[in-house]
Amino acid sequence: MRPRAPFVPDDLHATVQHALAEDVGSGDVTAQLVPAAQRAAAHVIAREAAVICGQPWFDEVFTRLDRTVEVHWEVQEGAHVSPNQQLCTLRGPARAMLTGERTALNFLQTLSGTASTVRRYVDAVAGTGAKIVDTRKTLPGLRNAQKYAVVFGGGVNHRIGLYDGILIKENHIAAAGGIRHAIANARALQSGVPLMTEAETLDEARAALDADVDLLLVDDFAMEPLQEAVRLTRAHRAAGGRTLIEYSGNATLHNVRAIADSGVDRIAIGALTKHVRAVDVSMRFEA
Repeated sequence: MRPRAPFVPDDLHATVQHALAEDVGSGDVTAQLVPAAQRAAAHVIAREAAVICGQPWFDEVFTRLDRTVEVHWEVQEGAHVSPNQQLCTLRGPARAMLTGERTALNFLQTLSGTASTVRRYVDAVAGTGAKIVDTRKTLPGLRNAQKYAVVFGGGVNHRIGLYDGILIKENHIAAAGGIRHAIANARALQSGVPLMTEAETLDEARAALDADVDLLLVDDFAMEPLQEAVRLTRAHRAAGGRTLIEYSGNATLHNVRAIADSGVDRIAIGALTKHVRAVDVSMRFEA
């Protein structure tokens, strides 16, 4: 089953506009080799297996360049495709198609790369109940786009930025004089956003559970203390608490299943959006 479609980010238009300005600058001088009235047809092919994501950005590139360019998708957003599978066809003014080719493919390759990576992690923890969660370690200017891709990969979005959730980390704890002081200060803000706190020790985890925070992030715990933190969290919820437990640290495809088997609710992985390898897709014009 494909993930439920998230809202297309509000900054899609601005993101595409910036990308085109970056590439086109004062004008595409090479496209002028083609007569202005010439029309063309092209198709896009996946050169490797992947989860396809980024269609709204791809479409917007050509909409901004020339609204008469027609893009017909043959696969749905979030679909898993095979090597050499055709993804879409394009028809319209040749100059606009040539100018938009690279920018459109950049969005499609990058967001498909993000979605494909997420899907591998989601598959690795299937059946455990643990959810794969992203972080703020995103490519500058592409946060909302990558967060969108995470959902199509089957993952879950953490907070989007610094404004929609309080996340108390080790430096906040140090600056506030301890985790209990930091949590008390956060409560006093009455911000109305989720309250989350990181813990580097079991004592800090207990303090977070005592405060019934929304989310406890255990940072790079070894397996034995991780299992104890899970036990404490489950006991806390059994007693009426609400706290979820999330592992953050050095999760990889090699160890993520073991982490999930510990019973955590969520696993946060910065590499989903930080270590992006673009999917190999190409556009070919028809003679």
